[in-house]
Amino acid sequence: MPSVSITGSVEPLTTEDRNTAGTPPIGANRAPVRRHAVLQKRIAITARWLHIYLSMVSFAVVLFFSITGLTLNHADKLSGHERVAKYSGILPAQVMQASGGPDQAVITQQLRTAHHIRGAVTDFRNDADQTSISFKGAGYNADAFIERPSGRYQVIETRSGTVAMLNDLHRGVVTGKVWSLAIDASAVLLVLVSLTGLALIFFLYKKRTSGLIVATAGGIVLTLLIRLFVP
Repeated sequence: MPSVSITGSVEPLTTEDRNTAGTPPIGANRAPVRRHAVLQKRIAITARWLHIYLSMVSFAVVLFFSITGLTLNHADKLSGHERVAKYSGILPAQVMQASGGPDQAVITQQLRTAHHIRGAVTDFRNDADQTSISFKGAGYNADAFIERPSGRYQVIETRSGTVAMLNDLHRGVVTGKVWSLAIDASAVLLVLVSLTGLALIFFLYKKRTSGLIVATAGGIVLTLLIRLFVP
């Protein structure tokens, strides 16, 4: 049987040959890393966008509650002069002698029209010889006392000034449902601003550790103040 000889040199495999032979291409393992980096970048951009614009939207809210926090904490020093006014008159007999007793809606409307009384009705009482109504608003209250059955009345109106009004707005005292909803919305805005600010610190690699330490220290200081100094 004749022998077969093979001549020639064997050349090393190139990168293309190795890829063709089934070896994973160079950089194939970097694809998940790139996708993770892109996701982190998108989260950082979104958090920064939300933080900036939520901060701008809530700027007036933060300023308002910061200032009124100070005025409320020092209400005894910053309260203005109260202005007290007294009004008197006579309500129609048919209003006071209506079946079932004096009509609250009619009496309230007549007092508002005659003396520009504002505020919400917080109390309405019918006694044997007198009917009384209390109106309250931010920095404002008025009390009406009506004799029965004559209908003669006296209204004592007290306006407590701008600072007292701002303090009541801060506390949400007798300020109505709309303002109550505004306070809730303000609280949600401030929570979102805080959370997006916290999220941003995780993308500032050089400041992340120090930022988290400062945030933790602030929480500890607040907790200690409450536990140690609040009766």
